[in-house]
Amino acid sequence: METMMASVEYVGGLRTKATHLRSGNAITTDAPVDNNGKGEAFSPTDLVSAALSSCMMTIMGIVAEREGVNLTGLKSEIIKVMTNSPRKIAEIKIHFTHSGLVATEEQKQKLKNAARTCPVALSLSAELKQTISFEF
Repeated sequence: METMMASVEYVGGLRTKATHLRSGNAITTDAPVDNNGKGEAFSPTDLVSAALSSCMMTIMGIVAEREGVNLTGLKSEIIKVMTNSPRKIAEIKIHFTHSGLVATEEQKQKLKNAARTCPVALSLSAELKQTISFEF
């Protein structure tokens, strides 16, 4: 399926503005400090890393709803590891936590499997290491 979903404009100063066409929501990106930017907003590679976590959470949410598990309160911490030659994301580390998750071990395993097979995870290069951990 092919649908135009966003438009992006370069606004100068190593910044872009991406607009979601259906909702009008906008995201500003800024080059990171270590790549000539001000680091005052998400960088494009930050967004890739955050998108991976968000996608994993969304797919876990679908499974949780089907299983009757309340996933509200799930959080993640994300570490992005860059390489310089060529400049690219080498690894994304995501640690998911949920201190009060009420779920069986089988349901927890289903959530973990769902996270690892989300569309973003499956779309990223096999060269990009995804280190995913869970604490629930």
